[in-house]
Amino acid sequence: MYETFYHMTHTPFSRNVPPEALYESRAMEDCLGRLSYAADRQLFAVVTADAGCGKSTLIRKFASSLPKEKYIFLYLSDSKLTPRWFYKGLLDQLGLESKFYRGDAKRQLQKEIEIIRGVHGQRVVCVLDEAHLLEKETIEEFRFLLNYRFDSESPMALVLVGQSELWDDKLRLKRYDAVRQRIDINCVLPHLDRAETEKYIQSHLIYAGVTDRELFSRRALDEIFRISSGIPRQVNRICEKALMYGCQQSLHVIDDQDILYVSEHEMLKGGELA
Repeated sequence: MYETFYHMTHTPFSRNVPPEALYESRAMEDCLGRLSYAADRQLFAVVTADAGCGKSTLIRKFASSLPKEKYIFLYLSDSKLTPRWFYKGLLDQLGLESKFYRGDAKRQLQKEIEIIRGVHGQRVVCVLDEAHLLEKETIEEFRFLLNYRFDSESPMALVLVGQSELWDDKLRLKRYDAVRQRIDINCVLPHLDRAETEKYIQSHLIYAGVTDRELFSRRALDEIFRISSGIPRQVNRICEKALMYGCQQSLHVIDDQDILYVSEHEMLKGGELA
């Protein structure tokens, strides 16, 4: 709809923007570098951020950066993940039928990883998303999985990704001391600042083919940052709705009053955008 009006070649603020076109803040660049190090050294890493701050974007960019001839990337996202289903999920992705009992499945996974590393010369990277929803039993299982060859090495790189409460409300607790002590890398994705928010919007517009004109005034960008608090997901929603409104009103430049109008008419109780 608005893509035609603004002469866009792609939809700028959709979920399916390719990884190479996604904006990379300084914090995200740092996290990507540290995750690459974790993948290379087969370490245990934790990534946390507030909802909407770019965890999925980080995972997509991280996965796309791993050479397929060198790494096997495994991804799980299940709030009800038990230890048995954790092993089953990984073995399924490796094309194997999992043993029924947890201990057997764990040994089966470790044996397969040895083959992958020793015969094929590849390293396994496992990303576990929505990890803030995991139960105590599953979190503690990571300690036993990573306790490999008398705790002298890790069988794979393990990355837990979750909202801020993963660290604040779970891993900080004394009951998780043994797990926390094994964490090699801890990454935190902050909110974007004002300058980063503008660069984020510009990068998405460039992806959409808008390179020769200004669609959002500087005051509009100020309002987008203020309303979104620098949360990328909220920036996407505000910009998407503003472009739809701008198209309907035949606005070639969207100003701060347009952003205010959109936010006031699209906001739900509790401060969430519709």
